[in-house]
Amino acid sequence: MRPPALDHAWDLRAATTAVAGRVETAMRDDLAAVLAGCDPLLAEIVDYALFTGGKRIRPLLTVLSSNCCGRDDHDLYLLAAAFEYLHVATLIHDDVIDQATQRRGSATVVARFGLTAAILAGDWLHARSMALIGRLAGPRGLSVFCAATLSMVNGEFAQLRQVGDTATRAHQYFEVIRQKTGNLIASACALGALFAGADEPRLRALSAYGDLIGAAFQVVDDLLDFQGDPGTTGKKVGNDFAEGKMTLPLLQALERASAADRVLIEELLAADRTDPASYRRLKVLIERYDGFAAAADAARHLIDQALAALAPCARANGAEPGLRLLRELALYILTRAK
Repeated sequence: MRPPALDHAWDLRAATTAVAGRVETAMRDDLAAVLAGCDPLLAEIVDYALFTGGKRIRPLLTVLSSNCCGRDDHDLYLLAAAFEYLHVATLIHDDVIDQATQRRGSATVVARFGLTAAILAGDWLHARSMALIGRLAGPRGLSVFCAATLSMVNGEFAQLRQVGDTATRAHQYFEVIRQKTGNLIASACALGALFAGADEPRLRALSAYGDLIGAAFQVVDDLLDFQGDPGTTGKKVGNDFAEGKMTLPLLQALERASAADRVLIEELLAADRTDPASYRRLKVLIERYDGFAAAADAARHLIDQALAALAPCARANGAEPGLRLLRELALYILTRAK
């Protein structure tokens, strides 16, 4: 039976809604079983963290990758749910680290439930995600999943070393985002393919696609931190600058800036980065040296590479509906506003 999300007449929005609905059903059924007998506060936090918004992109990629390789069943949506568990666990921990009070327009878990409860709930979601991956994708799947998680943590450490460091270069930035974002999204695609029993060429193709769109997703995130509408994104602009993150628009501007303007950028990074006036001055300087345009071009190039990477999948029978949606998803990344 053709999975509902892959009906030829459906667009990406309809497919996303259909897959998200099935993933959320799988999550609720799973949580009802595994949280039975657990502390009610843990159940409350997990429910709040998982069901107060979210794009469900990683589960969608798992499902579409598996569909491209010929499999769609109940367990697939539970496998996809494992990626949402891990993703939400990382968001909880990120908000703890950043002392963030808002996410997706609502109070963060740490703001609502406190530091200790937030950390513990994030740990629980991480552990549950690993248990599901091990059961559904076997030792190889768990190895891929854990490697991506380890890489994500290492990327965070690498980014810490780059805070406020104007000697950072674009290739170092890409190494970080591949570790932080690209590898996890690549693993979501790879495990969908592995779950479906894909051959090695298709598995590698879908993994490469995930890595590339993950990098593009992060570049667009960098742009939205300067150019996004807080009412749409649910986040304030200027967070990356306040945290001293060396994102691609800033790095592109630094590379092109005159000596005098480079010194000015360095001074802004070394001073009070929470000052709104400093943020506005930096934004003008990035615009002056086409940092935003250059970052947007880099995102487009990554998406072009991602689309090309899917070529080995096009030869498989029945793959076209899923491939069409994967292509649409890649192109959506370039135009997303949140």
